[in-house]
Amino acid sequence: MTAMTRDHVAGLIGGAFGAVFIEVNAGSLPPGIGIPLRVLAIAAVLGLLVVRRRGTAVAPGDGPAPNVGFGRRYWWVVAAEGAALLAGLVVINSVLHAPGATVGWIAFVVGVHFFGLAAVWHRPSLRMLGGAMAVCGLAGLILAGCGAPTAAIATTSGIAPGVLLLASVWWSVRPTVTPARPRA
Repeated sequence: MTAMTRDHVAGLIGGAFGAVFIEVNAGSLPPGIGIPLRVLAIAAVLGLLVVRRRGTAVAPGDGPAPNVGFGRRYWWVVAAEGAALLAGLVVINSVLHAPGATVGWIAFVVGVHFFGLAAVWHRPSLRMLGGAMAVCGLAGLILAGCGAPTAAIATTSGIAPGVLLLASVWWSVRPTVTPARPRA
């Protein structure tokens, strides 16, 4: 029997969104760069599925069911993220008429949402991911404001955050070795 914990599900969600960031934004790059990036993103997610599936096998009767739920506070963070995304996209597209800034805003808001998740899940390490993604988003907003080429904005605010998400999930599934205790 295979059981998925909240961390497993969250990792798969993060990996999938990382791939989406790359898939959506790699189209702005020359095909010789964009296509391999897209293939690598899909391969990274498929690899995560395999690694997560192998690492979640439990025997029946091995105790209580693992924690899969995310909880109310998680959903409040997600709701705030959705509201911020929507409000910002309305302003960017309808008021500012600057669709090039869209990807920067999305990366910024997704990055900030990791600060909420760090607090809700008591995972301070998520702040590093959130900060890095928020910086990518801000950089993309600045690039869009300066009239930079779409490929530069897509790379900075789309592909880089996608790589950060995928890398953070892969980092979380790395094998860890507990150092041996020195003998007294």
